[in-house]
Amino acid sequence: MNVAARLRSSFVTGTLLVTPLAVTVFVLDFVFDRLTLLLNPIVRTAGLTAYTGNIEIVAQLVAAVLLASALTVLGYVASVELGRRFFGGFERGLRLVPLVRTVYFGVRQVSESLTRQSEGFERVVLVEYPREGLYSLGFVTNDGPNAAEDATGETLCTVFVPHSPNPTAGALIMASDAEMYDLEMSVRRGLRLVVTTGLGVEDPDELPSGVVR
Repeated sequence: MNVAARLRSSFVTGTLLVTPLAVTVFVLDFVFDRLTLLLNPIVRTAGLTAYTGNIEIVAQLVAAVLLASALTVLGYVASVELGRRFFGGFERGLRLVPLVRTVYFGVRQVSESLTRQSEGFERVVLVEYPREGLYSLGFVTNDGPNAAEDATGETLCTVFVPHSPNPTAGALIMASDAEMYDLEMSVRRGLRLVVTTGLGVEDPDELPSGVVR
């Protein structure tokens, strides 16, 4: 092997080794930025820097622990009978507020779909979105509403097309079976593909061979 070929091979090998680390750092940086936006108000409101020697990162860690503890307690309370009654009444009150109920229950449904796959996304598909000839990964969530089917004269499905690397945001589209390509891929693997910006597929040839019209 000549010098040029060896250098090229070494470069490819180094790239393959560094790429997973780079993607991991990218995802963690994205998550850290979002967490910082969430934790900073807690740090300021509770004045945590006064207890951590004005070290911001330590104050943020303390805020994260406090937030995780509060969420754990909240989850426990919501799991007992009294808590279920309280939060049930709270959600019934939210249903009376038009805009709030749309946002709240929409986000809740997406969150439950991500954590309870058997009750959420039905299957993974490819759809030509946002334009013809460009394919996006989507998750079938339900049958299309009757109003949409009456307007188009077609049997439709609602498809959630998530953004990458944040699958909790995305676009809701409606498509017929003829406009979707079913993938032989689990919901878990599809979500991993989205979160890792396309690097979560073990076999590079997996998507083409798994497409079923």
